[in-house]
Amino acid sequence: MLPHSATAWSTVPTLRGRHVTLEPLQMSHVPALQRALGEGELSRCWYTNVPAPEDAARYVTAALEAQVQGRALAFAVGNARGEIVGSTRFYALDADVPRLNIGYTWYHPSVQRTGLNTEAKLLLLRHAFETLGCISVGFETSCFNQASRNAIARIGAKQDGVLRNHKRHADGSRRDTVVFSIIDSEWPAVKANLQFLLDSHS
Repeated sequence: MLPHSATAWSTVPTLRGRHVTLEPLQMSHVPALQRALGEGELSRCWYTNVPAPEDAARYVTAALEAQVQGRALAFAVGNARGEIVGSTRFYALDADVPRLNIGYTWYHPSVQRTGLNTEAKLLLLRHAFETLGCISVGFETSCFNQASRNAIARIGAKQDGVLRNHKRHADGSRRDTVVFSIIDSEWPAVKANLQFLLDSHS
């Protein structure tokens, strides 16, 4: 018998901290997301899947469709001033295990490598392990995305392996996917590490 209700696995929570608020993604967020995407510089990196500003509406529509299908829980990311600065989501939901992945994460450059991202990961992981009762949380990134690989490892996730020719990059090229995970027995140490990193930003 699962320890947590199906409702929790189909409801996007609002998660608040000092630096960040994660709220359910909605179509009304599209203009703010377009502003966060700026001139499209985030989408120019070929090994990421960040939308161009003109594709923000399609991006949100696809995320919400995945949510209706039970495949994702999508968030808009706001800063301490209440400005929407990016997006992230839970995906690959499997309540029977239970486990999920965290990804589809992008932020305006002004908040990258700040306490906002650290606190966002702390809030997401705490919800996954302590509310949903996950025994594993996964992360995936392109083998070419060294910055993402370093960031995932820095929060305490361990590399599980590489899935070769696993997906396609946005430009259609083949993607080798580097897979990381955190398991429930590791969560207390990862939580302490994230809190330490967050305090260091403060």
